[in-house]
Amino acid sequence: MADIKTFYLPDLGEGLPDATIVEWHVKEGDNIKLDAPLCSMETAKAVVDVPSPYTGKVTKLHGAAGDIIETGSALAEFEPDPNAKQRAEAESTGHHHGPKKGAGSAAAEPKKVVASDEGGEIESNGSDREDEGTVVGAMISGSHVHVEQASSVGGVKAVPAVRALAKKLKVDLTRVKPTGADGVVTMADVKNAAANGSAALGAAPARAAVPASAGRHLAPQLPEPEPARTATSLAGKPVRTAPPSVQASGQPEQLKGVRRNMARVMAEAHANVVPTTLVDDADLHAWIGKQDITARLIRSIVVACKTVPALNAWFDGKNLTRTLHPHVDIGIAVDTEEGLFVPALRNADVLDGAGIRAAIKRLRTSVEDRSIPASELSGYTISLSNFGMFAGRYATPVVVPPCVAIIGAGKLSHDVVAVMGGIEVHRRMPISITFDHRAATGGEAARFLKALLDDLSLPN
Repeated sequence: MADIKTFYLPDLGEGLPDATIVEWHVKEGDNIKLDAPLCSMETAKAVVDVPSPYTGKVTKLHGAAGDIIETGSALAEFEPDPNAKQRAEAESTGHHHGPKKGAGSAAAEPKKVVASDEGGEIESNGSDREDEGTVVGAMISGSHVHVEQASSVGGVKAVPAVRALAKKLKVDLTRVKPTGADGVVTMADVKNAAANGSAALGAAPARAAVPASAGRHLAPQLPEPEPARTATSLAGKPVRTAPPSVQASGQPEQLKGVRRNMARVMAEAHANVVPTTLVDDADLHAWIGKQDITARLIRSIVVACKTVPALNAWFDGKNLTRTLHPHVDIGIAVDTEEGLFVPALRNADVLDGAGIRAAIKRLRTSVEDRSIPASELSGYTISLSNFGMFAGRYATPVVVPPCVAIIGAGKLSHDVVAVMGGIEVHRRMPISITFDHRAATGGEAARFLKALLDDLSLPN
């Protein structure tokens, strides 16, 4: 009997509990070499190629493109080639191997299930197999697969990673011929379109040849009608999102990637932090000439951090320890279609205005094309949400541990201000600061806010 090895999804180096399959690079029955690309997985931070742990035949793939696989769940099964060189079992890869089990215990594992988007549970009929190691990182034990469909935006079905790749390669997804199941555009489709130039962004679509017999005047070609809305899922099963007496207005879908991680992080922050918010207005009336508002705001945060270091800190609620930082790394919230990213502006305390602007532009570009490394999405000492560039004056932004504080900058306005001898119209910026009251006092937060406002009010 052939020796079948099961490969479990490892922790992809970011401490996240699951990842989404973007694309398989092999099919069941294909032969693959050790360390050759097995599949592409999308996490909350990046798209990662997972290499094969064996040389041999792929006997089973667990999940399809768009499925969410929990870390530690079966990803693929292999029949290793006995005549080929394999990674030695004792060979150190620098990673943990195997799902976590109780030391010395032989207790039966819980029944494994597969959760579907139609609801309910389906028992897994696959036999339990020994985990033969991972190639990326330490794993968390788990055995669930959440089946999910690629989102349809603008009439094109594609997962966020494919859309990000198309944006990076300047490919118009509406002109790419899909080859995936149910008309889903895959990574390979985008790469092929970029290589042959058939769907370049902004280029005029190619005109089909018209026979001479068709006549001089042709009726305009009408677009194909979209499928009628139904009360059934893509699998043909009924889906109800409201009581029988209420007409359903939509169908639930699994969160994935960045939005999935955002939901976890925000829920954890809400459960653990004791938030308190202070608000005030920065008076910009004394500014001379046109100035870079973002650079001034960053500089003022740095000044406030140096004046009151208690808010430029990390707090460990379990061990009740506080770490004050001598440097200032500011997490800049960046809003995207896929969800919220917070890249770190490193060493903001030593950058000048031009350096700040260049660094922010680089971070924003790398976020938009999903090329930003995971190392630049963590480790900041305080964060900033510049929500006022869209709308809103004041807010209660969420403090994400281990940070102690977050600054919110509202929409600029021209306000009537009372001055000696009358009134004037001043340009002002609403400022909000939320801090973790476990780690900082109200007085420290108020002094921090005053230092920030005082610096913003200076002419230059």
